[in-house]
Amino acid sequence: MIEENAKEKIYLIPGLMTDERLWSRIKPFLQNEYELVHVPIPHTEDFDEIIDILFNLFKEERVNLLGFSLGGYIASYFAITYPNRVNRLFMVAATPGASNEAEIERRKEKFAIIEKEGFVGLSYEKAVSLVEEQNQNDSELIKIIQDMFMDLGKETFISQLTSTFYRKDLFEDLIIQDFPICFYYSVNDRLLNQIALDKLLNNKHNMKIISREGTSHNIPLEVPELLSIEIKKWMKE
Repeated sequence: MIEENAKEKIYLIPGLMTDERLWSRIKPFLQNEYELVHVPIPHTEDFDEIIDILFNLFKEERVNLLGFSLGGYIASYFAITYPNRVNRLFMVAATPGASNEAEIERRKEKFAIIEKEGFVGLSYEKAVSLVEEQNQNDSELIKIIQDMFMDLGKETFISQLTSTFYRKDLFEDLIIQDFPICFYYSVNDRLLNQIALDKLLNNKHNMKIISREGTSHNIPLEVPELLSIEIKKWMKE
Protein backbone atom coordinates (compact mmCIF):
# COMPACT_ATOMS: atom_id res chain seq x y z
CA MET A 1 0.00 0.00 0.00
CA ILE A 2 1.30 3.49 -0.94
CA GLU A 3 1.90 5.71 2.04
CA GLU A 4 -0.16 8.89 2.25
CA ASN A 5 2.82 11.19 1.74
CA ALA A 6 3.95 9.23 -1.34
CA LYS A 7 0.94 10.33 -3.37
CA GLU A 8 1.54 12.91 -6.07
CA LYS A 9 0.02 16.29 -5.19
CA ILE A 10 -2.51 18.28 -7.19
CA TYR A 11 -2.96 21.89 -6.08
CA LEU A 12 -6.58 23.01 -6.54
CA ILE A 13 -7.38 26.72 -6.98
CA PRO A 14 -11.11 27.56 -6.74
CA GLY A 15 -13.03 30.23 -8.61
CA LEU A 16 -15.03 33.33 -7.81
CA MET A 17 -16.86 32.90 -4.49
CA THR A 18 -16.01 29.22 -4.14
CA ASP A 19 -13.96 27.47 -1.46
CA GLU A 20 -12.85 23.92 -0.57
CA ARG A 21 -16.49 22.76 -0.78
CA LEU A 22 -16.14 23.10 -4.56
CA TRP A 23 -14.07 19.87 -4.50
CA SER A 24 -16.32 17.91 -2.13
CA ARG A 25 -17.87 15.75 -4.85
CA ILE A 26 -14.75 15.09 -6.91
CA LYS A 27 -12.51 14.14 -3.96
CA PRO A 28 -13.93 10.58 -3.63
CA PHE A 29 -12.87 9.87 -7.23
CA LEU A 30 -9.30 11.16 -6.82
CA GLN A 31 -8.17 11.06 -3.20
CA ASN A 32 -7.05 7.40 -3.22
CA GLU A 33 -4.53 8.14 -5.97
CA TYR A 34 -3.54 11.77 -5.36
CA GLU A 35 -3.02 14.19 -2.52
CA LEU A 36 -5.46 17.03 -3.19
CA VAL A 37 -4.41 20.40 -1.76
CA HIS A 38 -6.95 23.23 -1.77
CA VAL A 39 -5.38 26.67 -2.24
CA PRO A 40 -7.69 29.62 -1.43
CA ILE A 41 -7.40 32.63 -3.75
CA PRO A 42 -5.19 35.18 -1.92
CA HIS A 43 -7.07 38.28 -0.78
CA THR A 44 -5.72 40.85 -3.25
CA GLU A 45 -6.83 42.32 -6.56
CA ASP A 46 -3.33 42.19 -8.06
CA PHE A 47 -2.57 39.04 -10.08
CA ASP A 48 1.19 39.55 -9.73
CA GLU A 49 0.78 39.62 -5.96
CA ILE A 50 -1.48 36.56 -6.06
CA ILE A 51 1.03 34.42 -7.95
CA ASP A 52 3.94 35.59 -5.79
CA ILE A 53 2.01 34.41 -2.72
CA LEU A 54 1.46 31.06 -4.46
CA PHE A 55 5.14 30.88 -5.45
CA ASN A 56 6.10 30.99 -1.77
CA LEU A 57 3.29 28.65 -0.76
CA PHE A 58 4.33 25.79 -3.07
CA LYS A 59 7.14 23.80 -1.45
CA GLU A 60 7.83 21.43 -4.35
CA GLU A 61 10.19 22.32 -7.17
CA ARG A 62 7.42 21.71 -9.72
CA VAL A 63 3.69 21.50 -9.09
CA ASN A 64 0.56 20.10 -10.73
CA LEU A 65 -1.91 22.98 -10.93
CA LEU A 66 -5.65 22.66 -11.45
CA GLY A 67 -7.74 25.82 -11.46
CA PHE A 68 -11.49 26.33 -11.75
CA SER A 69 -12.91 29.45 -13.46
CA LEU A 70 -11.06 32.48 -11.97
CA GLY A 71 -8.71 29.95 -10.37
CA GLY A 72 -7.97 28.58 -13.83
CA TYR A 73 -6.89 32.01 -14.99
CA ILE A 74 -4.73 32.40 -11.88
CA ALA A 75 -3.17 28.96 -12.47
CA SER A 76 -2.35 29.83 -16.09
CA TYR A 77 -0.93 33.24 -15.05
CA PHE A 78 1.31 31.44 -12.57
CA ALA A 79 2.31 28.91 -15.25
CA ILE A 80 3.47 31.51 -17.78
CA THR A 81 5.25 33.62 -15.14
CA TYR A 82 7.01 30.72 -13.39
CA PRO A 83 7.05 27.92 -16.00
CA ASN A 84 10.03 26.28 -14.28
CA ARG A 85 7.78 25.66 -11.24
CA VAL A 86 5.01 23.87 -13.21
CA ASN A 87 4.69 20.17 -14.03
CA ARG A 88 1.33 20.37 -15.74
CA LEU A 89 -1.71 22.68 -15.90
CA PHE A 90 -5.45 21.90 -15.98
CA MET A 91 -8.11 24.59 -16.41
CA VAL A 92 -11.77 23.81 -15.66
CA ALA A 93 -14.51 26.13 -16.99
CA ALA A 94 -11.83 28.76 -17.59
CA THR A 95 -10.15 30.58 -20.46
CA PRO A 96 -6.84 32.48 -20.55
CA GLY A 97 -8.46 35.53 -22.17
CA ALA A 98 -8.68 39.19 -21.17
CA SER A 99 -11.91 40.64 -19.78
CA ASN A 100 -13.87 42.49 -22.44
CA GLU A 101 -15.62 45.84 -21.92
CA ALA A 102 -19.10 44.30 -21.77
CA GLU A 103 -18.04 41.94 -18.96
CA ILE A 104 -16.41 44.76 -17.02
CA GLU A 105 -19.53 46.93 -17.31
CA ARG A 106 -21.76 44.07 -16.07
CA ARG A 107 -19.46 43.58 -13.07
CA LYS A 108 -19.49 47.30 -12.27
CA GLU A 109 -23.29 47.10 -12.26
CA LYS A 110 -23.05 44.38 -9.60
CA PHE A 111 -20.99 46.73 -7.42
CA ALA A 112 -23.64 49.42 -7.85
CA ILE A 113 -26.34 46.98 -6.71
CA ILE A 114 -24.31 46.03 -3.61
CA GLU A 115 -23.81 49.73 -2.75
CA LYS A 116 -27.54 50.32 -3.08
CA GLU A 117 -29.01 47.13 -1.59
CA GLY A 118 -26.16 45.65 0.44
CA PHE A 119 -24.62 42.18 0.08
CA VAL A 120 -27.42 39.66 0.18
CA GLY A 121 -25.75 36.54 -1.25
CA LEU A 122 -27.37 34.29 -3.85
CA SER A 123 -31.10 33.68 -3.85
CA TYR A 124 -32.26 30.07 -4.26
CA GLU A 125 -33.59 30.96 -7.72
CA LYS A 126 -30.27 32.49 -8.79
CA ALA A 127 -28.33 29.47 -7.53
CA VAL A 128 -30.70 27.13 -9.40
CA SER A 129 -30.14 29.13 -12.59
CA LEU A 130 -26.39 28.46 -12.32
CA VAL A 131 -26.70 24.67 -12.60
CA GLU A 132 -27.73 22.35 -15.40
CA GLU A 133 -31.37 21.50 -15.81
CA GLN A 134 -30.93 17.89 -14.68
CA ASN A 135 -29.32 19.11 -11.43
CA GLN A 136 -31.87 21.76 -10.53
CA ASN A 137 -33.63 19.46 -8.05
CA ASP A 138 -30.36 18.69 -6.25
CA SER A 139 -31.00 20.72 -3.10
CA GLU A 140 -27.63 19.79 -1.55
CA LEU A 141 -25.82 21.15 -4.63
CA ILE A 142 -27.82 24.40 -4.56
CA LYS A 143 -27.11 24.81 -0.85
CA ILE A 144 -23.34 24.32 -1.36
CA ILE A 145 -23.31 27.08 -4.01
CA GLN A 146 -25.35 29.44 -1.82
CA ASP A 147 -23.34 28.72 1.34
CA MET A 148 -19.95 29.25 -0.32
CA PHE A 149 -21.08 32.59 -1.70
CA MET A 150 -22.57 33.80 1.58
CA ASP A 151 -19.73 32.54 3.80
CA LEU A 152 -17.01 34.17 1.68
CA GLY A 153 -18.93 37.45 1.95
CA LYS A 154 -18.89 40.97 0.59
CA GLU A 155 -15.19 41.81 0.90
CA THR A 156 -14.07 38.65 -0.90
CA PHE A 157 -16.68 39.22 -3.61
CA ILE A 158 -15.51 42.79 -4.24
CA SER A 159 -11.82 41.79 -4.16
CA GLN A 160 -12.22 38.82 -6.52
CA LEU A 161 -14.55 40.58 -8.92
CA THR A 162 -12.30 43.65 -9.07
CA SER A 163 -9.31 41.46 -9.95
CA THR A 164 -11.14 40.31 -13.10
CA PHE A 165 -11.04 43.89 -14.47
CA TYR A 166 -7.27 43.49 -14.89
CA ARG A 167 -7.12 40.23 -16.82
CA LYS A 168 -4.78 40.22 -19.80
CA ASP A 169 -4.73 37.71 -22.65
CA LEU A 170 -2.36 34.86 -21.79
CA PHE A 171 -2.94 32.74 -24.91
CA GLU A 172 0.31 33.54 -26.77
CA ASP A 173 2.37 32.89 -23.63
CA LEU A 174 0.62 29.59 -22.90
CA ILE A 175 1.07 28.02 -26.34
CA ILE A 176 4.87 28.18 -26.09
CA GLN A 177 5.02 26.16 -22.85
CA ASP A 178 6.28 22.59 -23.00
CA PHE A 179 4.33 21.05 -20.09
CA PRO A 180 0.91 19.36 -20.57
CA ILE A 181 -1.95 21.87 -20.59
CA CYS A 182 -5.59 20.81 -20.57
CA PHE A 183 -8.87 22.77 -20.82
CA TYR A 184 -12.19 21.20 -19.82
CA TYR A 185 -15.47 23.05 -20.36
CA SER A 186 -19.20 22.76 -21.12
CA VAL A 187 -20.09 23.83 -24.67
CA ASN A 188 -23.07 25.92 -23.56
CA ASP A 189 -21.51 27.50 -20.46
CA ARG A 190 -22.69 31.11 -20.75
CA LEU A 191 -20.18 32.29 -18.13
CA LEU A 192 -17.21 31.54 -20.40
CA ASN A 193 -15.50 34.29 -22.40
CA GLN A 194 -16.55 33.30 -25.93
CA ILE A 195 -13.88 35.40 -27.66
CA ALA A 196 -11.15 33.65 -25.67
CA LEU A 197 -12.81 30.26 -26.25
CA ASP A 198 -12.93 30.83 -30.02
CA LYS A 199 -9.22 31.63 -29.93
CA LEU A 200 -8.53 28.33 -28.16
CA LEU A 201 -10.64 26.36 -30.63
CA ASN A 202 -9.54 28.01 -33.89
CA ASN A 203 -5.80 28.43 -33.47
CA LYS A 204 -3.09 25.82 -33.79
CA HIS A 205 -1.46 24.73 -30.53
CA ASN A 206 -0.56 21.61 -28.55
CA MET A 207 -2.90 22.26 -25.63
CA LYS A 208 -5.61 19.66 -25.06
CA ILE A 209 -9.21 20.90 -25.29
CA ILE A 210 -11.98 18.69 -23.87
CA SER A 211 -15.61 19.73 -24.18
CA ARG A 212 -18.79 18.20 -22.83
CA GLU A 213 -22.38 18.83 -23.84
CA GLY A 214 -24.24 20.92 -21.30
CA THR A 215 -24.44 24.31 -19.60
CA SER A 216 -22.57 23.55 -16.36
CA HIS A 217 -20.01 26.04 -15.11
CA ASN A 218 -19.65 24.38 -11.68
CA ILE A 219 -18.22 21.24 -13.29
CA PRO A 220 -16.37 19.87 -10.22
CA LEU A 221 -19.69 19.78 -8.34
CA GLU A 222 -21.98 18.79 -11.21
CA VAL A 223 -20.01 16.23 -13.21
CA PRO A 224 -17.24 15.12 -10.84
CA GLU A 225 -16.84 11.58 -12.15
CA LEU A 226 -16.37 12.62 -15.80
CA LEU A 227 -13.96 15.37 -14.77
CA SER A 228 -11.96 12.97 -12.58
CA ILE A 229 -11.41 10.64 -15.57
CA GLU A 230 -9.82 13.48 -17.54
CA ILE A 231 -7.73 14.60 -14.54
CA LYS A 232 -6.32 11.05 -14.22
CA LYS A 233 -5.39 11.04 -17.92
CA TRP A 234 -3.72 14.46 -17.52
CA MET A 235 -1.74 13.24 -14.51
CA LYS A 236 -0.36 10.35 -16.59
CA GLU A 237 0.88 12.64 -19.40
